[in-house]
Amino acid sequence: MDFQVIIDNLPILGLCLALPIALLATSKNRWVSIVPKAYIYFFRGTPLLVQMFMIYHGMGQFEAVHESFLWVIFKQAYACALLAFALNTAAYTAEILRGTIEQTAFGEIEAAKACGMSNAMISRRIILPSTFRRALPAYGNEVIFMLHGSALAGVITIVDLFGAAKIVNARNFVPFESFITAGLFYLTLTFIIVWVFKRAEHRWHAHLRPRES
Repeated sequence: MDFQVIIDNLPILGLCLALPIALLATSKNRWVSIVPKAYIYFFRGTPLLVQMFMIYHGMGQFEAVHESFLWVIFKQAYACALLAFALNTAAYTAEILRGTIEQTAFGEIEAAKACGMSNAMISRRIILPSTFRRALPAYGNEVIFMLHGSALAGVITIVDLFGAAKIVNARNFVPFESFITAGLFYLTLTFIIVWVFKRAEHRWHAHLRPRES
């Protein structure tokens, strides 16, 4: 079973895309925010499976893609799946970050301005640290969602945990054993992810816990 496919498809790339999208979506300029908001709406409003098919099967029908350097990416199932996962989770993560950015206490921003901080410094030292802390539980759920969503990679010929279970079942006709084993692997990976995020929450939210006497 290829665990590397699962690990590589965790939404790390999506997080890197999500932050600038979220910052642009919270812009007070309507024309600046309209494009990132449209991106979030599209990728949250359409199924991941459809997005994967559009990238893997759809992009190959354009002659311009075949003749460009992009064909090196779009002709590989693995690269297409990774791109689909990254774009999809970027939309969900951007929406999480957008919400937490807009929930930043107005008093914190005013206090930072009163201390003479620039807008860039306020974002770096006040808004973003607070945003990441408050977004952590929801982002943990998104990571688990993408782990489970990676099972869709099998529809474009990638052998992940679920795909390996289907192969074992097809060769030996042991559906219960093969799929329950895949389920246990997913359960174990989910437990590890939950544990990591719980530890991160425990550390980053330490200031919110009552002081021990």
